Amino acid sequence: MICCSSLFVVVSLFVSQCHGGCAEVDSLTEAVAGDRFLLGCISCKRREEVSARTTVDWHFKPVEEEEFRHIFHYDHPSAEILHQDFSERLEWHGTKNRDIQTGAIYLHNVTFNDTGTYRCTFHRTLFLAMSDQHVTVEKDVELSVVAVANRELTSVITEIMMYVLIVVLQLWLIVVLVYCYKKITAEHEAREARKAQKAQAALLESKDSCERVQLE
Repeated sequence: MICCSSLFVVVSLFVSQCHGGCAEVDSLTEAVAGDRFLLGCISCKRREEVSARTTVDWHFKPVEEEEFRHIFHYDHPSAEILHQDFSERLEWHGTKNRDIQTGAIYLHNVTFNDTGTYRCTFHRTLFLAMSDQHVTVEKDVELSVVAVANRELTSVITEIMMYVLIVVLQLWLIVVLVYCYKKITAEHEAREARKAQKAQAALLESKDSCERVQLE
């Protein structure tokens, strides 16, 4: 969950600061009680050459209710929390200019009462040559709040593979060290054997010379 959250933050920052590209990423859907949670919402503008002005609204519908509550409104540079249940708990984390493409907000001090459906709405006005065009985009996030973060299967598999890789690398290193040790030992013994052979040959040659001198 932490890895995915970090990835969303990185993508959100990239989209916020880059005018030439945009990638829509779905929000995470599981928050841990007592922590903060990033409600992700990205709506890419399809025509980058057209200037635009965008406002973003967030609504919340608890699990057992039918109606949405208007909880947040952002109109650059103004951010406004509109519901007392979220007072001082919402923080804008989206694009900080008039042409908003990332409408993410942080939800601080998450409680179990925050479980429910969050709706992010982009109200975008495209300033075209002939006339302005108004576009509305809605995205829903189904949020569940848990006491302890559930580890995703991919995270568990990744961790297992990491440990397996470490063990394999250690075994491979041991094998390489043993091989190198044996090779160095063999080369040393071969050098010593060659030295012994040379010394023996020199001794035999010296002995033959002495015998020849005595015979003369």
